[in-house]
Amino acid sequence: MNAMTRFVSENPDAALGTLVGVIVLLFILSVVMFARLSSLRALYGKMMRGEESGQSMEKMLLSHIEETRRVAEENAKLREENARIDALLQTAITRVGVVRFSAFQDMGSDLSYAVALLDAHNNGVVFSSIFAREDSRSYVKPIENGKSTYTMTKEEEQALKDAIESAN
Repeated sequence: MNAMTRFVSENPDAALGTLVGVIVLLFILSVVMFARLSSLRALYGKMMRGEESGQSMEKMLLSHIEETRRVAEENAKLREENARIDALLQTAITRVGVVRFSAFQDMGSDLSYAVALLDAHNNGVVFSSIFAREDSRSYVKPIENGKSTYTMTKEEEQALKDAIESAN
């Protein structure tokens, strides 16, 4: 502190010049900061009044909140519809197995068939038809959990197996 006091007393013109320089520098910085602050205030005012987009920030935020609410409601409806469709698909026929065969050795071609139609829980039916020269016979056997309470032919069992494996 003594050195500074001595410098100022020995060189008053240099000390005064330094102080004036510091004051001018601070004044310039104050003007620059004031200009920046003014432009930021003007920009903030435009943004809040909506002069740039024609809509104020408050109205824009409220609009976005309302839109977000509508989207959330629509998503909830879509989730419900998706769950309903998923439940419906669990009972729809989605697994099919078909086996064609010749029921009698003296018959040409594979005119007889067995068709298994199952849902996602392996419930459904097996249709089979036996073609002979004189007549044809059709059979339907219910399937629950991949099994039938009726005796099944090897072709019907193969059609059932193919339908169950078609899920993979």
